[in-house]
Amino acid sequence: MSILINKDSRVVTQGITGKTGMFHTKHSIEYAFGKNCYVAGVTPGKGGMEVQGVPVYDTVAEAREKTGANVSVIYVPPPFAAAAIDESVEAGLDVVICITEGIPVKDMIMTRHKMQGRDTVLVGPNCPGVITPEELKIGIMPGYIHKKGPVGVVSRSGTLTYEVVAQLTELGLGQTTCVGIGGDPVNGLKHLDVMKLFNDDPDTEGVVICGEIGGTDEEECAAWVKDNMSKPVVGFIAGVTAPPGKRMGHAGAIISGGKGTAVEKIAAMEDAGISVTRSPADIGKLMKEALS
Repeated sequence: MSILINKDSRVVTQGITGKTGMFHTKHSIEYAFGKNCYVAGVTPGKGGMEVQGVPVYDTVAEAREKTGANVSVIYVPPPFAAAAIDESVEAGLDVVICITEGIPVKDMIMTRHKMQGRDTVLVGPNCPGVITPEELKIGIMPGYIHKKGPVGVVSRSGTLTYEVVAQLTELGLGQTTCVGIGGDPVNGLKHLDVMKLFNDDPDTEGVVICGEIGGTDEEECAAWVKDNMSKPVVGFIAGVTAPPGKRMGHAGAIISGGKGTAVEKIAAMEDAGISVTRSPADIGKLMKEALS
């Protein structure tokens, strides 16, 4: 099995007529079952066009009605991306994956408020996307490094996700699903949400969690893992050398009031029984040891 997406998902690309949306939709279509999964695109005022053989509609609601789309991926520019999320939520899609970086925090606060009580799952923004290897790629990750297998991956960092996947694949450990949740301070799925999904997935035998300094998401996830997780978990925290008050790439990677440090996160993980490595080069090896 997998989580969030699979070969039966039906995807609509919001912003498909733009340079970025067109580029990544093309490569996603070429991956595994992508040709069957990518069924629609949306750009207001561009309805009736075709991009990479995919029909374009003016609205997400129309795309869903005409094609049965249930997953959206967003490549809309930052000033309009939160509104694009709102549109997919209003249309009742199951999953919305927002790749866009630089969405104003105020916009995302309003969007998250509007989502209260809704069933739509949001991944991102400012994330690399989600991939179920050898089935479906939604996002900007390099598909060729992934291989189907028993390890789930969840990470705030896109490039770190790729590093973890490359190590796992080289060691013969494929992945069930890899989820890049993004590093913005206001986003959708957290580590804890994804961990629960992996714990319930019968094909996922172990999970790699990659976090960053800033916030308390990793600590909250570790507390849940300690009491509930039935599978081995390997962890890594990026930004270990960042001094207090400094950012490490992502908007959410900010240490405030002494909270969210790497030391705190690592301690919480280790207390929960998570195998934590201080070097990203050892993540794959540690996962292999945990599974064996």
